[in-house]
Amino acid sequence: MGRRFVPLTLDNLPDLPKRCRSCVFWELDPVSGEAAVKAGRPELEKEAWISAVLLEWGSCGRVVYVDEVPVGFVMYAPPAYVPRSTAFPTSPVSPDAVQLLTAWLTPGYQGQGLGRVMVQTVAKDLIQRGFKAIEAFGDARWAEPACVLPADHLLAVGFKTVRPHPRFPRLRLELRTTISWKEDVELALDRLLGAVQKEPALRPL
Repeated sequence: MGRRFVPLTLDNLPDLPKRCRSCVFWELDPVSGEAAVKAGRPELEKEAWISAVLLEWGSCGRVVYVDEVPVGFVMYAPPAYVPRSTAFPTSPVSPDAVQLLTAWLTPGYQGQGLGRVMVQTVAKDLIQRGFKAIEAFGDARWAEPACVLPADHLLAVGFKTVRPHPRFPRLRLELRTTISWKEDVELALDRLLGAVQKEPALRPL
């Protein structure tokens, strides 16, 4: 089984699930995001955001291919590029961290270690770029697939709570710890990606 983890660009953006290609939950602030959806241009806004981040900061995601078939992706960026993050009660993200936006893996490809390698690939990329950690906003009351990842699953893969909140705690994963994860963490990561197997829905906070 051949597998590749390719940096996300405008060229392979079409390989993301259709719903994700037009989702601007993280890329725009709540008001702008709603306006983009009403105007019928969220896909254009998504492309513009990725283009700007690529030009100014560099790679902001990875697309996972197995035998040349896209089976998953992960997106991340410094909080300065993530307007939605300021809408969370536990913001801001720490200045030495990059924000994990979302991750997704096709159900049929879970449990094969792809999720573990995906996050390790992100970790190695960010370590080389001088960052110390990944932070994410979790949903402590997560009930169905959405753009905000479930807090319980983030904790299960090694994230630690740095700012508690009854609904949206902010969590942190030290990057160097991801290089030597054990099998139990790999299984937990598969559960994390499995929990968001459906395409994220754009919904207001």
